[in-house]
Amino acid sequence: MRPFTLRRYLSIFLPAMFLILCFSLYLMMESVSMYGSGTAASQQVVDKLLDTKLHQIEEDLKSNQKTINRIKQIIRDIAKDSGHKDINKVLGNIMQDRNMPDNNVSNVLKWRKEEIEIPLQTCKLASTIPGPVDVQMRDVFDKLPFDNPDGGAWKQGYAITYDPNQWKSEKLRVFVIPHSHNDPGWVKTFEGYFEEQTRHILNLMVEKLEAYPSMRFIFAEISYFTLWWNQIDKSMRQRVKRLLEKKQLELVTGGWVMNDEAAAHYSSMIDQMIEGNQWMMKQLGVKPVSGWAIDPFGHSPTMAYVLHQFGFKNMLIQRTHYSIKKYFSQNKQLEFHWRQIWDHSGTTDMFCHMMPFYSYDVPHTCGPNPKVCCQFDFKRLAGGNFKCPWNIPPTVINSANVAERAETLLDQYRQKAQLYKNNVVLVPLGDDFRYDKGEEWDNQHNNYNQLFEYINSNSAMNAEVKFATLTDYFDALRERSGESAKTLPNGYPVLSGDFFSYADRDDHYWTGYFTSRPFYKGIDRILESHQRAGEILFSFALAESRRLDVKAFPKDALMSRIVSARRSLGLFQHHDAVAGTAKDFVVVDYGIKLLQGLKHMDRVITDSAQFLLSTDKSKYNPNVALLDVDETRASHDSLPEKSVIHLTHNPQVVVLYNSLAQNRSCLVTLYVNKAHLQVRDANGAVVTAQISPQWKSSTEAHTDVYRVSFVVTIPALGLMKYTVENVDADAAVNVFSKLAVYNSPKSSNADVGPFGVMKMSSKSESLPLEILIENMEMRLKISQKTGMLQEILMKGSSNLLKANISFVRYGTRRGKDQSGSYLFLPDGEAQSLQYEDFPIIRVMEGPLVSEVWVSLPLVNHLIRIVNSPGVDSAAVEILNTVDIRTEGNTELSMRIMTDIKSNNEFFSDLNGFQVLRRKRYEKLPLNANFYPMATMAFLEDDKYRFSVLTGQSLGVASLNSGWLEVMQDRRLNQDDHRGMGQPVHDNKVTPNLFRILFEPSNSASVVQPAGYASLQSHLMSLQFLHPVHVLRSAADADSGAVDGLSPMHLPLQMDMPCDVHLLNLRTLIEPEDGTTVRPSGEIGLVLHRLGVDCRFPTQGIACRFTDGKIAMSSLFRNLHISEADLTSLSLLERLSPLNQTSVVEIPPMEIRAFSLRLH
Repeated sequence: MRPFTLRRYLSIFLPAMFLILCFSLYLMMESVSMYGSGTAASQQVVDKLLDTKLHQIEEDLKSNQKTINRIKQIIRDIAKDSGHKDINKVLGNIMQDRNMPDNNVSNVLKWRKEEIEIPLQTCKLASTIPGPVDVQMRDVFDKLPFDNPDGGAWKQGYAITYDPNQWKSEKLRVFVIPHSHNDPGWVKTFEGYFEEQTRHILNLMVEKLEAYPSMRFIFAEISYFTLWWNQIDKSMRQRVKRLLEKKQLELVTGGWVMNDEAAAHYSSMIDQMIEGNQWMMKQLGVKPVSGWAIDPFGHSPTMAYVLHQFGFKNMLIQRTHYSIKKYFSQNKQLEFHWRQIWDHSGTTDMFCHMMPFYSYDVPHTCGPNPKVCCQFDFKRLAGGNFKCPWNIPPTVINSANVAERAETLLDQYRQKAQLYKNNVVLVPLGDDFRYDKGEEWDNQHNNYNQLFEYINSNSAMNAEVKFATLTDYFDALRERSGESAKTLPNGYPVLSGDFFSYADRDDHYWTGYFTSRPFYKGIDRILESHQRAGEILFSFALAESRRLDVKAFPKDALMSRIVSARRSLGLFQHHDAVAGTAKDFVVVDYGIKLLQGLKHMDRVITDSAQFLLSTDKSKYNPNVALLDVDETRASHDSLPEKSVIHLTHNPQVVVLYNSLAQNRSCLVTLYVNKAHLQVRDANGAVVTAQISPQWKSSTEAHTDVYRVSFVVTIPALGLMKYTVENVDADAAVNVFSKLAVYNSPKSSNADVGPFGVMKMSSKSESLPLEILIENMEMRLKISQKTGMLQEILMKGSSNLLKANISFVRYGTRRGKDQSGSYLFLPDGEAQSLQYEDFPIIRVMEGPLVSEVWVSLPLVNHLIRIVNSPGVDSAAVEILNTVDIRTEGNTELSMRIMTDIKSNNEFFSDLNGFQVLRRKRYEKLPLNANFYPMATMAFLEDDKYRFSVLTGQSLGVASLNSGWLEVMQDRRLNQDDHRGMGQPVHDNKVTPNLFRILFEPSNSASVVQPAGYASLQSHLMSLQFLHPVHVLRSAADADSGAVDGLSPMHLPLQMDMPCDVHLLNLRTLIEPEDGTTVRPSGEIGLVLHRLGVDCRFPTQGIACRFTDGKIAMSSLFRNLHISEADLTSLSLLERLSPLNQTSVVEIPPMEIRAFSLRLH
């Protein structure tokens, strides 16, 4: 080559090289903006952002050395060979290499994740053992043989004897409590029951209580009472209030429903309780003090805690294992102080009465002999349609038989009294939907009144019997104990633990309903999240509109939507709703109500967000919608559909909402119609994104729909405006996912548009037996034969976990008793799901998200890992899309077999509120070893913990050391004879979502009955259940108006501490007039301080600790607290006043509520 020719090439190429270097630096700096810039709500986050950016520059400088070396090599080639003609192609390849990283670890994006230090005070709860209690349920389970000998008249108990003279010094006091249990949906819909039965019960209640002054009545379900109240006139309402004042009528518990205690999440349990209790106070001027839970299928200490925090003094439960009832009866422990398993000081004790017999109906409540007790249910008088199964009907009481009948009845009362410590007996008198006919009121009152008069007037009987309310009983019990009505009675044992799993007879364990109708269990969690998110955003918008005096904000219309959604969600907490134990058409009715609630809350979120982001709120127009949600459902039983954003060269606005009270860095994914695009954050900085295909079959991708994933950082409770726009291919700075298909029917490679060539490998080809995907924290090994996870390697350490995922199925036993909606009665051990080896496996890899998808019979299984600065990159995401609609008597389960040495123990949560240590009992059948899992379960040994976080409530078990098994769905051909009266055949295509987390421990755990999630697990679960809400531009929105929205709204002065979860910021309502719902000036702030196990890593967490201290002055950015009170959890009882300078302290695990007025 002549010198002048080389110089000419170099004169062209060196500037190009300079441009490449500049562009590389540009890419490097722009990739940093994935962490967000300028979006922090506190100096702490700003500092972390800067530190992260500097570290990212370091990493990108290293990775760009490869590009520089390639350029040097090209220059050498030019110098050697003047025939090098295609420099532009080479340069294009260089740029493509920069945007298309290979599988090397160096190409996985990295962020600096420093450990945060957790204060010792925060760690103390999990590292110390609570003091001893009289009854620890774990010890009871260890002790009981769980045999079932025939007890005679009391079949599940024993023969009871007593000394007839024992009441000479102190009369036996008997409180007969008329009640009617009204399921808000079961074999009829909520409205169906109301029209046919409940409204008649409540109308007759007023008429008959007035007619019979000695009669009493209790009622629990405020959802029904509200519906009835809105239909009656003012005169009838005054009559009801008089009955309440005279204490002839008592509303017990006061929840919207009698909620389930296994599948329900504690936030929804609290929410429906607040809704009912608030309604009672505003409309009736009363608040309940006694809890009544006769029908939930097992009982949780979470409910005891909620009632305690509401200010209740007493509670009653019924459905516990028959062996426990017998054991407690023998030891006179059926009444106890129920203490939380994590309570070290006894401040959570709740006085609880456990009913001793099989059921809450009349035959099983007066005493141990149902054949006798049934003779005193005067609805079953001879000649009617409702009969006693023992073929001895009741007889009308008259002067000829009253002595014998009274003696017979009193004998049952006396036998029942032997099971309790004091000579005070509680006798419920009712059943499902009782007292719906005037004749029943008359017959029960008239016949019992004669029996009462005879017993009370006969001094030799030494008894006093009367109609009573539930609180009458508890007051009398305290009186006998020498205590006031406001204190805990002395002389009763302290109990800790729960009452799962429940069996009513034989080995009939009610563990099936933990999983029944999982599709709707998932919808429940979604509405719960939207409800909370909308409540918080509305409360801020309402306060801001009042501060600025903006009359146009549609506060009444949005409040009406919120209340409707609250009540739909509350209704679904009923123990036959979220449990999945109602008839098909009733489930449809629930589903329609849930969907309507979702639509209401989506409107609340979009309207409130639009108002808060409006730069000139005085011009806010509620009739012009600028924002819409990005996910919709066509029907109550359909899968969600993501909206596709149609990109142009004009930026499309996307608003992201973080409903958590901590700053959040995580991956967000949008659906778009163009592959070449640019994402910008709230400050206008370009954000690097990964573009992935959207699949329409196992091997074919859409050509007009793409997924764009990018990392965002959103401050606590913040709204952030991002934009997405179509750009030319050479202007985009994004990366395209790499694609491969294994075990394909064909082996030829496929061209997948902008993603290039997708490798297609047939099962006949010689392939590696494993697939590897990774992010900056872990590498997953997945079987190429099955598509299933095999092991997790944590990078930067020797921490390796064997974690083999598989699917198994259970059948049902033969014979009369088989699995149904309530019962799980398997035909033996689970069998592996049978399918052909080497199913189609699709692999997608990239620097931000990688996933492996496999299609199996009955389930499509997806494993995904993401890469971000937040906690989401520490978990493996699992999506099981389950479809068992073609099967019969099939129960599908996901089994994860690890090498953790957990022996026969594991941990599962109750209601998302607390975690209990569980034990697998060989003396119990397989179905008895399943427990409810509302949010998480985990295994651990001295070195590691393995957690499964769930997006919906399901059943869980650990049937061998190192195993966790999570039920997925159930399809059953028969009823299980517990009242639903039909098989379970209404299965849906159901997406079950999970996160699995592998954490090394720095020390062995303290052996105690309670378990505690790590901080990382807590935050991961909260982010999982409350994902970032994505709001897109409304279809007909004026682009200029949307562009004019403020880039962000940051309502908090600083984020909440790491271990404080904002349960809700709930606007209360004015008393209803039956037609209009109006927001009041009062807002309820509900905070929960989490209990944390400090033995595990804390990377990816950007928050602070304050030892549970919350300063009122540092809560809100632009809003002033004019009035504040610490209140009961019901927000009804003012406990202590607060002011702007107050600092409140919340102990670990505790929930605190505050009443605020903002301006």
